[in-house]
Amino acid sequence: MELNPNYPTPVEHLPRLSRVQPACDLWVKREDVTHPAYGGNKVRKLERILADARARGLRRIVTVGAAGSHQVLATALFGREAGFEVEAVLLPQPRSEHAVENLRASLALGVRPFPVGSYAAAPFAIVRRLWAGEPALYLPVGGSNRLGTLGYVDAARELATQIRDGAMPEPDVAVVTLGSGGTAAGLAVGFAQAGLKTRVLGVAVAAPVWGVSLAARWLAFRCAAGGPLAADFQRRLRVERRYLGRGYGHRTPQGDHATMQAAASGLTLDPTYTAKAFAAALDLVAQGTYRHVLYVHTLSSAPLSPLLEGAPSEDELPRELGRLFR
Repeated sequence: MELNPNYPTPVEHLPRLSRVQPACDLWVKREDVTHPAYGGNKVRKLERILADARARGLRRIVTVGAAGSHQVLATALFGREAGFEVEAVLLPQPRSEHAVENLRASLALGVRPFPVGSYAAAPFAIVRRLWAGEPALYLPVGGSNRLGTLGYVDAARELATQIRDGAMPEPDVAVVTLGSGGTAAGLAVGFAQAGLKTRVLGVAVAAPVWGVSLAARWLAFRCAAGGPLAADFQRRLRVERRYLGRGYGHRTPQGDHATMQAAASGLTLDPTYTAKAFAAALDLVAQGTYRHVLYVHTLSSAPLSPLLEGAPSEDELPRELGRLFR
């Protein structure tokens, strides 16, 4: 089954959150609507990944993520629809209602969970699952391998076409969450290849920041194949660490404020990823350094309720899964 995504995703001006003096316009790239069943940035990544796995004759996927991972949920949904059995090594994370709902939906979609108590234990669990049963595709955290990252090279080219068609002015900077690194890396490479001046600000949502920064730059290097644009994309990708707060999954005061501001403009954020990136975008507008700021909205806006049909309640979760939420 094909994903049948909704491309191109629209770009919208946010006049209520823009600034008149000095002038700075805030725009949003609506990656939340990439698919009517479940949108967000995982759709572009999975499109290439699932097609490659199918071409290789694989029928099983082993992935890894936090207990409430968006990537695990998206893989469970689209992988099942494409005929794959999906297994997930699940890691602890701070509890939030959003994360719990994601886990419940993943279980309802048939994902086979393999919880581990720490990040250090994850590699051993992944190897065990890869060696269990028929050959399997390993899908790293966030879906951020080379193929997944190329999905956001495509997105950058799509945006370049929208700019040429007059949908929005060329942004000075694009602000996006930086977790596994694939989205930011793909955008940086794609902007360079399209000849845009746009820089990428990756807002770190996980620690260690040096680690996620290195992962993004390595993915960008692989996508660009070390070509003549290698120095260009390295210069245009900057990592911002000031919005991380206490770490992955922990909300921040800036993120909570950004969530309220976004809601007034019709955008729904989550505290783990998009609230922190949108807070950074709002601060760039307030500073007035740039003329055009683009926020890339990577959280699905599709209702989760259809995916929760038949899902266990939080009280019904197996004890080893419930313990993943700290």
